[in-house]
Amino acid sequence: MKRQKATTRHFLADALAAPGAWGLRIERTGGWLVQTLEIAADSESRKKGLLGRDALAPSTGFVIAPSQGVHTFGMRFPIDIVGVTREGRVVKARSAVRPSRLVFALRAFAILELAAGVASGAGLAVDDVLVAARAD
Repeated sequence: MKRQKATTRHFLADALAAPGAWGLRIERTGGWLVQTLEIAADSESRKKGLLGRDALAPSTGFVIAPSQGVHTFGMRFPIDIVGVTREGRVVKARSAVRPSRLVFALRAFAILELAAGVASGAGLAVDDVLVAARAD
């Protein structure tokens, strides 16, 4: 009999399972990182990402899962890029990444893209844990 690999629940599971408005809170502070969360969980939305947009609202986070890296080729604006594990732990954070760059976080399960300055403005740090929370 073949043994099945156990799957670990991830920090986005509730947001993917239940309709409605979701955001991300920083567990250490309890404060909102973003109050609007867009999740790119299928191949088409992961490929498109933020391409074609002129900006990302400071209250909005765009998360690509699963992903360990992103590029900003073709982007029109700088973004903060955060690598997050399945448990929601921040393993990498880069601020104001300009267009035509690559960012990888090899220990990440997901990549979170934010408007430039949002991560530092919220006090986000490596090892912080992000928690999906209802925002409606």
